[in-house]
Amino acid sequence: MPRLILDEAHIHPAVRERVATHHRDIVDEVRAAAERHAVLVVGMRWNPFPRRARRRLREAGIAHEYIEYGGYLGDWRRRNALKMWTGWPTFPMVFVRGVLIGGAQDLERLIASGELKRMLG
Repeated sequence: MPRLILDEAHIHPAVRERVATHHRDIVDEVRAAAERHAVLVVGMRWNPFPRRARRRLREAGIAHEYIEYGGYLGDWRRRNALKMWTGWPTFPMVFVRGVLIGGAQDLERLIASGELKRMLG
């Protein structure tokens, strides 16, 4: 099923730039990091799931990069831009070779099935 995204034709021209650039810095930073690193985990302080994902990667002997944006009370507006960009509603966001594979549980399934090692070649 294709992901629904509001078509640009349905965004008034007067606000298109604002929509396109809303917290664009955080999106650009994550995009660049996902291109540079084979495995990227994007998380936030105090959330146990990014820690869980990183622990599983360490246990599997898989190197990864970690980027953290604020905690529950801080940077949530900036993190929202990542959620809108990816369509993924929670943290962590795990990227493998630039592809969003989901969160901690999705990562665990890929590790268990051997798919993650295949993706990494």
